[in-house]
Amino acid sequence: MNRIDVRFAELKERGETALIPFLTIGDPSLEASIELILEMERSGADLIELGVPYSDPLADGPVIQRSSERALKSRISLYDVLEVARKARERGSKLPFILFTYYNPVLQIGLDRVFKLLQANEISGIIIPDLPLEEDAETRELAEANGIHLIPLVAPTSNDRVRRIAANAKGFVYCVSSLGVTGVRAEFFNGIDDFLKTVREAASVPIVVGFGISTREQVERFAQLCDGIVVGSAIVRTIEEALPHLQADAAHPEGLAQIGSFVAALKG
Repeated sequence: MNRIDVRFAELKERGETALIPFLTIGDPSLEASIELILEMERSGADLIELGVPYSDPLADGPVIQRSSERALKSRISLYDVLEVARKARERGSKLPFILFTYYNPVLQIGLDRVFKLLQANEISGIIIPDLPLEEDAETRELAEANGIHLIPLVAPTSNDRVRRIAANAKGFVYCVSSLGVTGVRAEFFNGIDDFLKTVREAASVPIVVGFGISTREQVERFAQLCDGIVVGSAIVRTIEEALPHLQADAAHPEGLAQIGSFVAALKG
């Protein structure tokens, strides 16, 4: 059974909402990324998004763009991200991993090869934000054949497509909480509650909300409406602030503790 399904079932039984940190792999180094995954798991993360650095992102705000730029200086590739996942597993990580990547790196490697690599490296799901529902048939077929969940994003601007996207979802539906790109926000658009209710009614899998969530108060606010919370820019920004303690080949305990404390505070 897919690790994503198992984890959400466990959380539902305990009455908990999933905390899903996003991490740009390779920022500031591959070894630091492994250490950060393990630290976030110890601090209460339930699933982790492994971001593949990309030079021309569609959905990423300035904080995540900067992290990608730092990682790309070391020429971090999708292959490197998979290697980090493998090494994190070897060092004891049990969490479901979700690969976050744009379509071009997948296409360059080849769809069939990518999904075989995901399976071999125990990646449970993949998010491809620039792959629309109308063009995902081949990708979805290969994902299902390899036991990987192709996780869709649904936005407030999806309009009449919301129900179709949610109805076809595997693993969970990723609901975009804000108009625009990722980034820390103090407020969300006025119709967010109704939007999440619409997705909930259409989906047979858990629903998760992300984009802009950065505080425990915001996590608590959305936990009433969904099954999981993605926190991206706020975590990447915290890593950015801790860079002096994370630059070495083996990340300094002080830097890891700073990230771990932030994740623990979000989890509550």
